Amino acid sequence: MGTITSDLATNLIPAAVALTALTIISLVALRGWRDWIQLKREELAAGPVAEMHDPAVPNAGSRIEIADLKERLRKLEAIAAGVDL
Repeated sequence: MGTITSDLATNLIPAAVALTALTIISLVALRGWRDWIQLKREELAAGPVAEMHDPAVPNAGSRIEIADLKERLRKLEAIAAGVDL
């Protein structure tokens, strides 16, 4: 009978620890999810907000487009001048 109790304790203790850890992780994840949803609700309730950057400075997408246009212009000028790139 000592072996059955020992085997039961050997299997039950890790299972209980794993279940407790899973419960804690699930509760923490649920709390984070609820806080994230609340943050998104507050952002939506605030409405459209102007971006906090200087309007004179273009955003990254605009700068990439400008650089691309400059490169195309340079290539066209080289073609017009007869320079082989």
